[in-house]
Amino acid sequence: MCDEFTVQDNEEYLKNAEGLTRREFGALAAGVGLSIVLPRAANALAVVESDVEISTPDGTADCYFVHPSEGRHPGVIVWPDILGLRPAFRMMGKRLAESGYSVLVVNPFYRGAKAPIIEEGQSFQDPKVREKIGPLYRQLGPDTHATDAKAFVSWIDLQSPVDTSRKIGTTGYCMGGPIVMRTAATVPERVGGAATFHGGGLVTDDENSPHQLIPKMKASFLIAIAANDDERQPDAKTVLKESYDKAGLAAEIEVYAGAMHGWCPPDSRVYNEAQAEKAWGRLLELFGKALA
Repeated sequence: MCDEFTVQDNEEYLKNAEGLTRREFGALAAGVGLSIVLPRAANALAVVESDVEISTPDGTADCYFVHPSEGRHPGVIVWPDILGLRPAFRMMGKRLAESGYSVLVVNPFYRGAKAPIIEEGQSFQDPKVREKIGPLYRQLGPDTHATDAKAFVSWIDLQSPVDTSRKIGTTGYCMGGPIVMRTAATVPERVGGAATFHGGGLVTDDENSPHQLIPKMKASFLIAIAANDDERQPDAKTVLKESYDKAGLAAEIEVYAGAMHGWCPPDSRVYNEAQAEKAWGRLLELFGKALA
């Protein structure tokens, strides 16, 4: 999870990064925009994009829906990281749609603010950003995760570009990791494939720890762990592996060497292209099997 330790880790990482000039480091320290363009799939499909509003028990969620322009395809729900729905996650959702999925990228903070929550170039390193995000984050918890999961799954199943004969996929980044696990446990009959990337708080001592819900799940999982998250909680991967094995569920659990917490979104200060592309490839392989 993004916290003061993550901020310190990322600062130290950037200071020690090889090949960064003083000017480049200064640019990263100020935050990054979307100068990085994600590679397109070799056979990328034409897609249709729209902003949508979805009713939930707690209000109206503003979300981004993107899907291939023709046919019906498996639905996927994307839970962003702690900075919320923004251009980087629209880009990632569109890329997934171009690979043959009908993708809903949600604004997890809709109870308090419409997306985007931050301006382009802002980062979690900025204390003012953390002050802004904190109250929105604290509105969320196990109960809201479950009610949102039901609402978004119900909505996506009603959309004509979604093939409801096939299972739904879900992905989550940072704080989205626990929400992915609670989605898989809340709607197990629909979620067939799930992935978390630098997910925080997947294993805790709390009785509501996401890993305690694994027996309720039916999905195949991909859990991609940041190297510094693993250093801080080295036993978590073992607990997860044992829990999935006991439940009889397929789970690929891997620590991504040299990848810092937050390495996947292309606007992240610690974006690691090589490891992000590896994780993306593993996601497509998971969905190709689990949502077939």
